[in-house]
Amino acid sequence: MSNIGVWENAEPGVKRKIFEPGETIMMMEVHFEANAEGYVHSHLHEQLSYCIKGKLEFTIDGEKRVIGQGETIYIPSGAKHGALALEPSILLDTFTPVREDLVKR
Repeated sequence: MSNIGVWENAEPGVKRKIFEPGETIMMMEVHFEANAEGYVHSHLHEQLSYCIKGKLEFTIDGEKRVIGQGETIYIPSGAKHGALALEPSILLDTFTPVREDLVKR
């Protein structure tokens, strides 16, 4: 069963919707409740995250950075990273190549 265009729970207080991916790039919208965490993980994909709403503290390879509405953050391939929502927040995440580990076609 496909999960394209469907809201699904990612972590407690975090839900995501994956958009129709291209051949080598994909996007998803991620909603965070206040104080919700995107757990620390890594993947081979490059990631750009755009903050649509709110404020989040990212940790990337041990370094912390806060972004707010209208700001972006780059996460390199293989970097250990996670995020903490400092307030209710929405991200638009873009990955290349496609996160086949997340996409169910």
